[in-house]
Amino acid sequence: MRTSQIFLRSGLTVAAVAALPLTLTAPSAAAFGSGISVSTSGSSVSVTTNSCPSNGSSFGNASLLASGQVNFSQGRQMPLSGTSATQSAVWSNVGAGTYTVIVVCQNGTTAGTQSIIVSPSAVPRTSTTPRTSSTSLPASPPRGVLGGLGGSTKDYRTATLVGGGALVASGVVATAWFLRRRAKPHRL
Repeated sequence: MRTSQIFLRSGLTVAAVAALPLTLTAPSAAAFGSGISVSTSGSSVSVTTNSCPSNGSSFGNASLLASGQVNFSQGRQMPLSGTSATQSAVWSNVGAGTYTVIVVCQNGTTAGTQSIIVSPSAVPRTSTTPRTSSTSLPASPPRGVLGGLGGSTKDYRTATLVGGGALVASGVVATAWFLRRRAKPHRL
């Protein structure tokens, strides 16, 4: 009976660990319920919402914040335009990087906040001369680890999956070992 309880607990732990990556990669309800939709096309970023009522002349403003900017007023602000059904704003010539878009309606309420990454390949280069490096080491990533976004600046594909699988497997083995040792009677 004691062994079956250990296997039951271990099985529940394994199921929880296996389900964790699925819950972390699933889109959250807050992202869809935020009231805004942000997209990028080349070096342009656009935001669309239907949450801002009109006061007759304006719907509100949207702000594009670069990394390091924390206030609405620090970002590139654009007025929302459109109809009472849908409002939008577009920023062009946006450089590569991670940005946060905030939409504030004319009545002072925040319609939503969402982050977006503009990839370096989407931004046109102004120089046509090839870049060369004097060292054989690759250049360091400009942003470091994107901790809050669930990834790093470089995806190692198979190596990432194997490393993650090894961490999960070692956690399962350690849990089973701990539960097995705990179940043994203590002898003096």
